[in-house]
Amino acid sequence: MCRIIQINGKQQYLWRAVDQDGEVVDVFLQARRDGAAAKRFFRRLLRSSGTEPRKIVTDKLRSYGVAHRELIPDTIHSNEQYENNRAEQCHEATRVRERGMRRFKSTGQAQRFLGAHAAVSNLFNLGRHKVGAQHYRDLRMSAFEEWGRAVA
Repeated sequence: MCRIIQINGKQQYLWRAVDQDGEVVDVFLQARRDGAAAKRFFRRLLRSSGTEPRKIVTDKLRSYGVAHRELIPDTIHSNEQYENNRAEQCHEATRVRERGMRRFKSTGQAQRFLGAHAAVSNLFNLGRHKVGAQHYRDLRMSAFEEWGRAVA
């Protein structure tokens, strides 16, 4: 999914990949939104995951089709309306940050913040509706223990 953000008065495109559970897989800022940029993002995703996905869901940006045809033609590509809501919801934290801090100051700062935010969000995003109460408490405890080790 691609979202436009302003950094120092210039448009940057925020590319974000989200898995089927709503966890952010990767966040990447680029100055362009063309087919080459989409291919660069897809290559980055394929390198980090190591496997080819069964299905990708995108918005209707045509450059996704270019990247899909050239890099992963065997994967199912869907761009139906409302199917990409999971990725759109992940952009909410970026919008809140932009409002509260009056924009990002540099591309590097934005990339660092969004990468760190995605990792922390994935740690504490447990999918409450999918587990029982005791299991949820155990997951929360382990998440807070992991957080304590990370910040210590």
